[in-house]
Amino acid sequence: MADPTPVIDDLRAESEELDLLVARLTPEQWTLATPAPGWSVAHQIAHLAWTDRAALAAVTDADAFRALVEKALARYDSFVDEGAEESAGLPPAELLAAWRSGRDALDLALRAAEPGARFPWFGPPMAVASMATARLMETWAHSLDVADALGVTRAPTDRLAHIVRLGVRTRDFAYSVHGLTPPAEEFRIRLTAPSGAVWGYGPDDAPQCVTGPALDFCLLVTQRAHRDDLALTAVGPDAGRWLDIAQVFAGPPGSGRKPKTAKETPEKTAEETPEETPEETPEETAEETAGPAAGSGR
Repeated sequence: MADPTPVIDDLRAESEELDLLVARLTPEQWTLATPAPGWSVAHQIAHLAWTDRAALAAVTDADAFRALVEKALARYDSFVDEGAEESAGLPPAELLAAWRSGRDALDLALRAAEPGARFPWFGPPMAVASMATARLMETWAHSLDVADALGVTRAPTDRLAHIVRLGVRTRDFAYSVHGLTPPAEEFRIRLTAPSGAVWGYGPDDAPQCVTGPALDFCLLVTQRAHRDDLALTAVGPDAGRWLDIAQVFAGPPGSGRKPKTAKETPEKTAEETPEETPEETPEETAEETAGPAAGSGR
């Protein structure tokens, strides 16, 4: 059974980096538009606060979470926006305090959870490490939107390893949510981490593969950038199709972001892909994320 502490620690670090980004914003900056249509910086933080509260309910109060799911099902197309709108109009100091208290409570709850515990969620039930991974993914993705609104760039870290793992493990979900049959065979995936390490998944001899920067893969699966703007290479028709539809969040297919630059993408062949030697393949266990994370692909 995997120790969830490292991913919980990384979730805290990811949240603290975003906190530093917004803690000293002026009231006007909280209203700046982000790439998500209709969402300001305040909406982004309000959404994270809402989903942290939902995760806390899933971990600590099954009845409260069940009621939340029923509400979500009744407003399937609008409940994410409604959750963000609910708190986006609060004074910035009040919104920031609510986000901090909610994520601190979730941090304590995850650390106190029984080993092997599984919690209900909008998708499949989640283990502790899975829940922390989902929250890290969302925090990272929405922090990019905040950074874009503020005109700053966040430096990537190897905490992206958690999002890469989530993206790989939700491959079949991406196919199914688009009404497609997932491929029977595994893909070979080799991604270069910000540190320069190579993260590998799948058989070395798999005929279909995906290679490129881990950052670009995370931008793709969180739908924060269009495939045409990323340095990812797919070999094989199924692998290529996956890069067109990949998403790590639960719910209907996201529309994603429009490409920043129009370009023609040449068909990739095995001969065009350089041979890569993976340094180490991250170990996967049943305790790690096996399903999509509820959130917003906005």
